[in-house]
Amino acid sequence: MALSKVDLANQVENQLPQNLVANNLPFRNIIINGDMSIAQRGTSTSGVTTTDGYYACDRFYTRTDTGTWTISQSTDVPTGQGFANSFKLDCTSAGTSNADEVIIRYNSEGQFLQYLKYGTSNAESLTCSFWIKSNKTGAYSLNINNFNTSQNRLISFAYNIDSADTWEKKIITLPGDTVRSINNSNTQDFQIQWIFGAASSFTSGGVSNTWIDYAANRSAPSDLAGLGGSTSDYVNITGVQLEAASAPSDFEFLPYDVNLGRCQRYFISYGGDTQYERLGVGNIFSTTQAHFQIDYPVSMRSRASISSENIGNIKVISGSTQSFITSFTEDNSSTKIAHFEIGGASGLTVGNTIMLFATNTNIRLEFSAEL
Repeated sequence: MALSKVDLANQVENQLPQNLVANNLPFRNIIINGDMSIAQRGTSTSGVTTTDGYYACDRFYTRTDTGTWTISQSTDVPTGQGFANSFKLDCTSAGTSNADEVIIRYNSEGQFLQYLKYGTSNAESLTCSFWIKSNKTGAYSLNINNFNTSQNRLISFAYNIDSADTWEKKIITLPGDTVRSINNSNTQDFQIQWIFGAASSFTSGGVSNTWIDYAANRSAPSDLAGLGGSTSDYVNITGVQLEAASAPSDFEFLPYDVNLGRCQRYFISYGGDTQYERLGVGNIFSTTQAHFQIDYPVSMRSRASISSENIGNIKVISGSTQSFITSFTEDNSSTKIAHFEIGGASGLTVGNTIMLFATNTNIRLEFSAEL
């Protein structure tokens, strides 16, 4: 009897080495942009102190509450591993080591992680692998927070940077949490943290090595090495992969356009690329005002918050009429479309269509639905 296509595929898969099968499972990496290839906000921001947020590489949030830092998308990468970029924190003005937090954080939606089966006896183990480099050897921490509505949960592990100024690959395997489920929502439900500096309130209890009800003092080891106390301090990280497995697979490289689209669920930036970049189209409802919209390339996680820079350099074109705008107000946007009311133009004809374009590269329109 002839085999069906499904039976044949299963037979072929069963004859393959298991690591080869695992390495071809699509989207096994929970981390988006783990190769640090996408940097929509720009490649470098200097003078970062206590303003926590997203800088340089998409999806990676930082807390730099001691010292002053330059945060950048770096080209320093481990040799021969296929990476072109890393995420770098570089201390440019020293604070006090371990007086406050220096953290890289990744936030994930719970609805993407239901397959981990947390809160059941079948909870999946996780393996986190990453490449890291720093000037300062010693103990650091990886921890994961599950923001369950019943009780937040925490697991933390210590690892060492053994050699200064040397790329090292770290592999940490974590058990699944059989006690608490992960909320099935599009909010910040699951958080991974790399802790490079922390006050004693985060380190006095030592790492947990197992899932516990959240206790802040179990976040990092008591002998945390601590970055931020010297202008020599820096850390680079790349090749970040978190997967449902008891052992790591090769890093999952995605095409640039696929990686960009996944990042744009959380953040989209327009402008800054070329002079005369077209921004959107709309219609005129008075001689000085018009509506226009931008269709997002992907559906965003939620209705975005919108920020802008140098909108006075945006020009309206309608037929032969060209005019700069002076105001820019969001109006009834959705997860798929950004809708605006613009004002301050002149000589417009009611009922006509318009096109908006940037007159220089200083203009930025940013749409954030970050966790």
